[in-house]
Amino acid sequence: MAVVDLVMPKLGESIMEATILKWLKQPGDMVKMDETVLEIATDKVDSEVPSTAEGVLESVLFNVNDVVPVGSVIARIKTGAAETVSASAPSQTPVSSPAIPIHQPERMREPVTAHSNGNGNGHRFYSPLVLNIAASEGVSMSELERIGGSGNEGRVTKKDILDYVSRKKSGGRATSFEPRAASQQQQTVVYKETNPLEARSSQLTASSYSGNVEIIEMDRMRKLIAKHMVDSKHTSPHVTSFTEADVTNMVLWRERVKKDFEKRENEKITFTPLFIEAIVKCIKKYPWLNSSIDGDKLIVKKDINMGMATALPSGNLIVPVIKNADQLNLVGLTKQVNNLANAARNNKLKPDDTSGGTFTLTNVGSFGSLMGTPIINQPQVAILAVGAIKKKPVVIETEQGDSIAIRHMMFLSMSYDHRIIDGALGATFLNAVAKELENFDSSREI
Repeated sequence: MAVVDLVMPKLGESIMEATILKWLKQPGDMVKMDETVLEIATDKVDSEVPSTAEGVLESVLFNVNDVVPVGSVIARIKTGAAETVSASAPSQTPVSSPAIPIHQPERMREPVTAHSNGNGNGHRFYSPLVLNIAASEGVSMSELERIGGSGNEGRVTKKDILDYVSRKKSGGRATSFEPRAASQQQQTVVYKETNPLEARSSQLTASSYSGNVEIIEMDRMRKLIAKHMVDSKHTSPHVTSFTEADVTNMVLWRERVKKDFEKRENEKITFTPLFIEAIVKCIKKYPWLNSSIDGDKLIVKKDINMGMATALPSGNLIVPVIKNADQLNLVGLTKQVNNLANAARNNKLKPDDTSGGTFTLTNVGSFGSLMGTPIINQPQVAILAVGAIKKKPVVIETEQGDSIAIRHMMFLSMSYDHRIIDGALGATFLNAVAKELENFDSSREI
């Protein structure tokens, strides 16, 4: 009989860990090839993990709500052992490996892949983001070295440092770590868990609410959004520029062609693909807007992957990505926009659908806002917001002189990372997008 390890899959380029939401199979259950074993969540989307073999689920190594690094073994499947199903009654709760008693207050646990990667002097690798958060929150290097790391090889992740800061502010005990006695060639990190009941009690004691209030716990996605927004502000110095565009030609063109477009393509054409088309043209002229920063290096992306912020029925926000948007015509962009928006609203997005974005568009006008100051979607360097389209009296310059006419006007705003994008480049790019929209060819054929 062979035992096959089921590992946490890599769900995207930037995803290093995932949270276990639900085990659909329990130890002793029969599993088929590609049958879903558990549901997981990343900081982007929820997903399912299928079985990589057919057999009996021998053991599961993590509990629900555990955060597991990509590549870690999460369960073991015994192949060619169908006869053992009846011999072992299925367990009603996930069984942790003896080496991993998860979420037990005041007990010790060993992560599967957390090893000391230093040279014996106790120093570990820290990402620039972790160091920035530590500096902004007043966490000294000696404190940082005592924080238990849940990342690969025991590295301290964003979640670890933010949890430490949160516990420190609330008066709770921060997670500590210490190397075992060096009886092995490679030391294993050992963690001491904070008592969650004590931490919760401390938080309640520290907060007082007066008057008639309702206390609502954030859901998982809202917590992730909140964390991303704070992280972005910690990472990038934000600057926002504004401009206004006369989009009358575009509005009238869409009104004229939308019925024929839907009849021919079986798709409704919205303003979003028209906005994306204009942005893509301008990114080709100003490629620095399609980049990211790595330390003191600017990484200019040759692929233009457009993220489009999409509101979910729950009120939360997610950013599906149109890959290689510069290679799609208007029909292709329209189909991608509609497919991704529908998948987002029906919770059908795949992890790859939200990864790899290089620039983001958000339509604050879809809910009536005239303009907004969006927060950059890291690790990108800019995000553009379009406001509601409103009819206004506008002065128009003609060969016969100035006149006043009713026009369809729209505000555009763009927040950008001032570490690399200065006001001149930011304003130039934003005005270029506005000009693309204003100069829309109203005689264009679909």
